[in-house]
Amino acid sequence: MGVKFTLDFLSTLVELIGAISPVLFFLLGVVAMLAILIARLEGWPISEGLYFGFITATTVGYGDIRPTKPITRFLAVAIAFVGLTMTGIVVALAVEAMGYAYDASAHAAAAYDVESIAPAIC
Repeated sequence: MGVKFTLDFLSTLVELIGAISPVLFFLLGVVAMLAILIARLEGWPISEGLYFGFITATTVGYGDIRPTKPITRFLAVAIAFVGLTMTGIVVALAVEAMGYAYDASAHAAAAYDVESIAPAIC
């Protein structure tokens, strides 16, 4: 496993993310809309709401900004669930790309072994 494996993995991952990008963009839009709603309900600037939303969606959660109202806390939990869904999708795509790259490298190694043995057999 070397450079070819890494390149196979990365190219496959980019291709898979491209294929599912409408879903990821939709989920990012949901996070942004919920974050803006939280900002309006809490009286925060939109930029702080977006910051809070994406920090919450990525499950980093610095804690420097916190919603104080029950409805905004509920919306923050919804953002966290959407973020977990996005993370799960990306991890699943990475696992699929890793499997493809592994299979491609194993197939290439098997073909190389057969070719190196074939002249000795003939």
